[in-house]
Amino acid sequence: MALAKEWDDLVEQVRALDGFQDFLRPPPLESLLRAARNGPVVVVNVSRWRCDALIVRSQGLTTLPLPDLTADEVSRRVTDYLRVLQDGLPTVPGMSFREAIEARRQARREREDVLRSTMEWLWDAVTGPVLTALGITGSPAPGEAPARVWWCPTGLLSLLPLHGGGYHSAADGRAVVDRVVSSYTPTLRALSEASKPLREQADRSRQLLFVGVPDAVDQLQLVEDVAREHDFLDARFPGGLKVVEGSDATVERVQAALSGHRWVHLSCHGRQNLHDPSAAGLVLSDGVLTVTRLSSARYAGDFAFLSACRTATGGVNLPDEAITLAAALNYTGYRHVVATLWSVDPTVAADVTTAVYPALIDEKGRFRPERAAFAVHTAVRSLRADGRALDDWLPFTHTGP
Repeated sequence: MALAKEWDDLVEQVRALDGFQDFLRPPPLESLLRAARNGPVVVVNVSRWRCDALIVRSQGLTTLPLPDLTADEVSRRVTDYLRVLQDGLPTVPGMSFREAIEARRQARREREDVLRSTMEWLWDAVTGPVLTALGITGSPAPGEAPARVWWCPTGLLSLLPLHGGGYHSAADGRAVVDRVVSSYTPTLRALSEASKPLREQADRSRQLLFVGVPDAVDQLQLVEDVAREHDFLDARFPGGLKVVEGSDATVERVQAALSGHRWVHLSCHGRQNLHDPSAAGLVLSDGVLTVTRLSSARYAGDFAFLSACRTATGGVNLPDEAITLAAALNYTGYRHVVATLWSVDPTVAADVTTAVYPALIDEKGRFRPERAAFAVHTAVRSLRADGRALDDWLPFTHTGP
């Protein structure tokens, strides 16, 4: 009884502190609605009993039943999706070079077929009904800016690209990217926090921190692509770069550098563990900067571009925890995070880099990270218009306000 009384007293002391009034309480609805001040947030709930989209607007909450979405179908779709996105080429002992090439082509075709089928199912079961409920029934008129929507999926659905839902082989605008600019948020509270004005801090560098690891141990070399991104940003970024590259890009040095920079671009390999997502991280010269380690600090950052693989992918055991590199950086202070859902071609990642950054620099030469969602949206639509495969443009995401 004495310990219980001590606990109650300590909780009351914490709740008396500024900003901690709701400590250990469910947050009041009014505070969560602030997350939708710039546009609707769609929380998609998946359970074995029923599935709904909770459409959060600043004025209130609307529940949209999703009868065509079931937990069993989500599980089946995610299983197929993860299977075709696994790393490695289908080879067997004794396979000839010609056979290996054909096996690779077949795997690529299967991946594209599964992605296309999954995107069409997402449109029918989730994103199409949501956009209709929001009154967004077509593409914006010429010259009209598209509306914004934030997606907050739950359960295994958090592994799938809701922003890519649609019929991309058709020309009738039945696709999310044809109607809205999509962003993600791990939680409503995270989006609300990221939407607050960034406080100027004198100790934060006005340079872009560029971290490049072109030849990590036991990884494919990225020499040409890292150099391309480095040279492009060095020539274009206002204020120049602070470069931490090659053998200098150690876990200790990179994490220390993050604390002193508002903006960061990481060009390296990413590592994901679907069964232990906290062990996922960025592959640096002497090891992996993990989600766990990143989450141990706070960064007064504004923009992070993760030009690396699988940086927006969570885990299969605790998918609701939203344990990804993108979410970790967003939680710990980086308001805008550009990341990827699976392994991407390094050349495509460099293409997206060279498309996104010019859109973030205004006519006065100022860096404007608040334009990140529109810049990523425009870049992926351009890749799609060029006839690129879903596998090329679909993995790129924006997290933040």
